[in-house]
Amino acid sequence: MHLAHLRLRDFRNYSRLDADFSPGFQLLLGNNAQGKTNILEAIYLLATLRSFRGVGGAQMIRHLAKGYFVGATVVGTASHEIKMYWSSAERKISLDGQPVRRLTDYLGTLRAVVFCTEDLQLVKGTARTRRRFLDLLLAQTQPNYLPLLQRYAQALRSRNSLLKQRVPDPALLDSFSQELVAIGNQLITARRELLPRISPLARLAYRRISHDAEELRLDYQPSVSADFAVELARSRDRERSYRSTLVGPHRDELALLVNDRPAAQFGSEGQKRTLAIALKMAQAEYVTGILGAPPVLLIDDVMGELDAKRRAGLLPLLERAHHARGQVFMTCTEESWPRELGRELHRWEIKSGALAAKAEV
Repeated sequence: MHLAHLRLRDFRNYSRLDADFSPGFQLLLGNNAQGKTNILEAIYLLATLRSFRGVGGAQMIRHLAKGYFVGATVVGTASHEIKMYWSSAERKISLDGQPVRRLTDYLGTLRAVVFCTEDLQLVKGTARTRRRFLDLLLAQTQPNYLPLLQRYAQALRSRNSLLKQRVPDPALLDSFSQELVAIGNQLITARRELLPRISPLARLAYRRISHDAEELRLDYQPSVSADFAVELARSRDRERSYRSTLVGPHRDELALLVNDRPAAQFGSEGQKRTLAIALKMAQAEYVTGILGAPPVLLIDDVMGELDAKRRAGLLPLLERAHHARGQVFMTCTEESWPRELGRELHRWEIKSGALAAKAEV
């Protein structure tokens, strides 16, 4: 799978962009604030329908424009055309000329894993960030997971809305509770089964990057310890006080431990950065193993943040993507691009929202 063509209109600092890309390494070179990361953001948006910067659609519209357009040609076992338009008044997305009505009909058309400074929130941020990491990985590899997650979120919203009423209807509350338990148990099972598969990949990636300096452990900690229905019933009195559902997979945690100590509290900045990259490497490796083809890798100035030894630990992932005819987009400045990658790459210069191929050197 690779992105063969990208079209932007009024997206971030791009008034218009049309670019063709081949498989392999695409090195995006330019000074800061020229638009390198914006291209990665557009590709990730095509893959996941969200920005990895954690912003909404309005922030991605070019200054003084009414809306943005992002289009692409994606080539895998078949070729697909994607068109996406967003404005405050209108939101449209089509796949091969047909409107997308369900997310499950669209997601998987383009698969991408991003490496960026925001990844540090996987370690330093709230449990919700780590839950979303697990959920994205499961949604990328299990077609039935996203509909389950959507149904759970809807049942949770309905139940929380009911709990906010002065006197909730007991029968209705029981009905939403039963639905929450039935769907929630499936989410917990999927997450629990994922951990033994993803943990060895993350540990190996961490050892490669840190050169065996420390040992990483991932520990899935569901908020439900035994029987979801029983624990939900026991929390009813507290729910009346908080007016919210206090037990369930929406409160799960993924504990990240370095040498058996919580990384967020005791890890150095270097360890946290290494851990965040190791999680993303594990994500890319797992998706590749399950689906048989590597996702598009989006690497935003991460290599420049690593010392030579830690950077070398990331190179095997890039080499495997290269051998599998995968695609990697990497942003750098002219001074910081990793020479270890050699000369088998396509270099692009980005300046003030314009993209131009650089002559091979």
